[in-house]
Amino acid sequence: MWAVPRSRRLGYETVRQRGSHVGITTREGGKHHEVIPRHNPIRTKTLSNILKSIARHHGIGVEELLHKTDLR
Repeated sequence: MWAVPRSRRLGYETVRQRGSHVGITTREGGKHHEVIPRHNPIRTKTLSNILKSIARHHGIGVEELLHKTDLR
């Protein structure tokens, strides 16, 4: 799954996996948790919401987040 390893570049670590979902968390900039489904493919709206949440936590835009994680 590509999203979890790339989230490590922003300080996220896997904290749990339950079924087809992975929980990640970071303490950079305060504590932040996200749950990423391991579905293939992830629904577009679900992925968009995850990226927006992570970008908002780090105080950056989604485009910058995509650049920092080499998704763009």
